[in-house]
Amino acid sequence: MDKEPHNIVEFLGEIEDPRRDNANKRHELIDILVIALCGMLSAADDWVSIAQYGRAKEDWFTQFLALPNGIPSHDTFNRVFSRIDPEQFMNCFLKWVNSIRSVMCKEIVAVDGKTLRRSHDGENKAAIL
Repeated sequence: MDKEPHNIVEFLGEIEDPRRDNANKRHELIDILVIALCGMLSAADDWVSIAQYGRAKEDWFTQFLALPNGIPSHDTFNRVFSRIDPEQFMNCFLKWVNSIRSVMCKEIVAVDGKTLRRSHDGENKAAIL
């Protein structure tokens, strides 16, 4: 059965958990990965802000993540991401992005927020308005 294109949980679920000691695992790997990805896509740019983002959106995350011990700490995000295989993460992420592209009827166009906020360099760069 093919994966649902919009379901990032299914794609990131392929990533191997680098943590060996099951007794000390308080958080599911998929929970850590999804919260971090959502946080990064929402402009969180370090582990502290990703953990803060997770706590702010915890009610929403509980709709589709297990979260047996709540939102992981910033230290947990740091430890896990320092140990996962970056190439495996990238491949899973790209598979998800490409699955979304495959079901879109139109070409995806990136919108630069700087232009929308009028903070772009108007002298050197043309903007599509």
